[in-house]
Amino acid sequence: MLKILVTYAVQGEFVELKWPDIEPYYVRTGIGKVKSAFHLAEAIRQVQPDLVLNIGSAGTVNHQVGDIFVCRKFIDRDMQKMKEFGLECEIDSSALLEEKGYCTHWTEHGICNTGDGFLTELTHVSGDVVDMEAYAQAFVCRSKEIPFISVKYVTDIIGQNSVKHWEDKLADARQGLSNYLNVLKERI
Repeated sequence: MLKILVTYAVQGEFVELKWPDIEPYYVRTGIGKVKSAFHLAEAIRQVQPDLVLNIGSAGTVNHQVGDIFVCRKFIDRDMQKMKEFGLECEIDSSALLEEKGYCTHWTEHGICNTGDGFLTELTHVSGDVVDMEAYAQAFVCRSKEIPFISVKYVTDIIGQNSVKHWEDKLADARQGLSNYLNVLKERI
């Protein structure tokens, strides 16, 4: 049986997986890169999963509320400023996923841009969606050689919405993610 560790930042993003032949484990990581990395590392130590699946809400600049992106590429926008000094700020989790044959039929490709600030003003942001946890989780999983993928539901348009709009859209995100994972995909 395949052990899948499902991560989500806040209770409003929780979605139960109803796939056959899996043993799901769930961990609420909290908001932000540090908390997320810590709680994920602890859960990995306890569960020893075959795959980590991050699910949650995200903001965007160029897309619509309700869009879903499957992210295998991650950017740390806080460290992007240090790229010219040779510091890493991008992770691609595709190779390990392909090697294991996980999520290969999930085609809604996107790039997730992670940072510790909730973006409310329009700025130049690389990627399709922005969040506050996925890059850190991708980093932890890569260091432990565990396949990682992130599915994000767009809840807000950066520069048009506020934290309050995000909170109001969490129920929509939960429903959209549940439909995507349990109806459209139904399996890993």
